[in-house]
Amino acid sequence: MKAPQLSKRRVLLGGMLCATLAACSNMQMGSPEAKTTATGSAAGSTAQGANSQLEKCSATMGTVAIVEDTHASWYGILTGQWRLGSTVPVLKLLVQQSNCFVVVERGRAMGNIMGERALEQSGEMRKGSNFGKGQMVAADYSMSPSITFSNQNAGGAGAAVGGLFGSVGALVGGSMNAKEASTILTLIDNRSSVQLAAAEGSARNMDFGFIGGLIGGGAGGIGGGYSNTAEGKVIVAAFTDSYNNLVKAVRNYKAQEVKGGLGTGGGLGVQGGSTPAGKAIKSK
Repeated sequence: MKAPQLSKRRVLLGGMLCATLAACSNMQMGSPEAKTTATGSAAGSTAQGANSQLEKCSATMGTVAIVEDTHASWYGILTGQWRLGSTVPVLKLLVQQSNCFVVVERGRAMGNIMGERALEQSGEMRKGSNFGKGQMVAADYSMSPSITFSNQNAGGAGAAVGGLFGSVGALVGGSMNAKEASTILTLIDNRSSVQLAAAEGSARNMDFGFIGGLIGGGAGGIGGGYSNTAEGKVIVAAFTDSYNNLVKAVRNYKAQEVKGGLGTGGGLGVQGGSTPAGKAIKSK
């Protein structure tokens, strides 16, 4: 097929799709198609529109700060290759909606918090602004997210589509695939530095980016918007799964016990080491 004919065909297909969807430029606030598994809102202990599958707690277990390792390789891929933002806002929403922990700020907004206190101390603020010492809430725990595995093309179906639809399938060109992600959340006790819990989560989602390939540049690539955010949606779903698994674990939390107490040498020493007995462990 010649290039001009191919271009006309793409525009025609785009027009047909627009007619099917009623209007390509129809803006829909709160569209279900644009949502991730982290939906709705939270204020204090109340939540609106939360995911029905999100684990919830009747009693709050303490305060938590969510901290990302921005130097980790997964964070570089997330923000660089995929051009996605921080995972912290999504996790804050999930945590507050669950009522399992109270979220305290220890991220970038902490700079603004301390800046307000600096202004008060400099005398620039009005009297009665009520910024003083002893008002900030301690973070009992730190929650750390990580993405352990992600796959942009797990079981690509482009070849199968091409075989089924001939020349139309050639436009698809392997752009229909499954997005997969696996994530881990760890919960650390800030006073002792002990890891209290860790939980893995995963998600899989089919990416129908081939719609954009069918339409092409002549119609603005409508399907491309979804394919560009498919990675983000599957990552949010994986973190939701991780958080649910973490909550299930801490509900049944039982502290690990070390004979002699934590941090006093342990029981796996070497000859002349720092174990309470100062002896090597003998095999039975």
